[in-house]
Amino acid sequence: MERTGKKYRVGGGKMEGHRMVQINIQFTLFSAFYSPLISAISGHFLEDEGLDPKWSVAKPGTSAIASLEDGSAHVVQSALSQGFGVPAKQPAPTVTHFAQINEMDGFFLTGREPDLDFSWKKLEGASVILFGGGQPLAMFKYACHKAGIDYDKINAIHVGGAAAMDRAFRKGEGHYVQQQGPFPQQLKAEGIGHIVAQVGTQIGLCGFSSLAAKPEWLKTDMARAFMRGYRKTRQYLIETPAAKIAAAEKPYFPDIGQQALTDCIATYQELGCWTPHVEITKEAFEATLDIFEYNGTIDRRLPYDQVCSLPPSD
Repeated sequence: MERTGKKYRVGGGKMEGHRMVQINIQFTLFSAFYSPLISAISGHFLEDEGLDPKWSVAKPGTSAIASLEDGSAHVVQSALSQGFGVPAKQPAPTVTHFAQINEMDGFFLTGREPDLDFSWKKLEGASVILFGGGQPLAMFKYACHKAGIDYDKINAIHVGGAAAMDRAFRKGEGHYVQQQGPFPQQLKAEGIGHIVAQVGTQIGLCGFSSLAAKPEWLKTDMARAFMRGYRKTRQYLIETPAAKIAAAEKPYFPDIGQQALTDCIATYQELGCWTPHVEITKEAFEATLDIFEYNGTIDRRLPYDQVCSLPPSD
């Protein structure tokens, strides 16, 4: 990666004089919504800090947090809600969420026909392919609440994870499907579906997805190097045309067309989920607690420092 001022160009590799150190990264879910972490790898920002990233995706139904606990990963893509179940009297968290990836829900609703007059009321009585639980479903239910509709009037179809949901919609199941980008954009490119709504705009600011690690790792030189690269990545995502970002990320999405990936990244840039700051704010944390409290999935509101911490700095 070579840069002049605020311009970025993909290419090159490790910096002169750096001894590359392997850093293990795991995603819980893999989509372009997590471009702040993907581009840290694809754009060589971590390599520029002397880190050799090795990445993986957790098995379906398994949180990447497990890879922190067994020592196979240094840092993972997770969600604040993962920490809501920690014991109230636990003296210190064994895992902490130290930086945000997205400050807004990144799911789309895709229908079978274009609908410029779409309203959430149309979901009542319709069949919608949805995630079967966890944060995606909790957020969707809260969005229904904010839209003033009755979730129980929706015919919810649960077929499994993201890949199974995409296959089901392609085979004709459901009137609508809940997906993260770039899968809705690919459906649109193929003429199979049409995006009718963004869940994030219905909910507003919240601590949707995060970076997590063990507290002791955050004190290391590796963690500080990671954060230097990650901060630069976020600025790159804000300042760089979507087409250039998509070109660098395309090898990570072999089944997605270049234009669909570009459209997806441009939409997320416009949504504003990739903010300049990397810290998990208390406002975003409290908003996420509100969402899970509404869903009845937490019995108490944990304090910020029981789940979150500030990122390392030089």
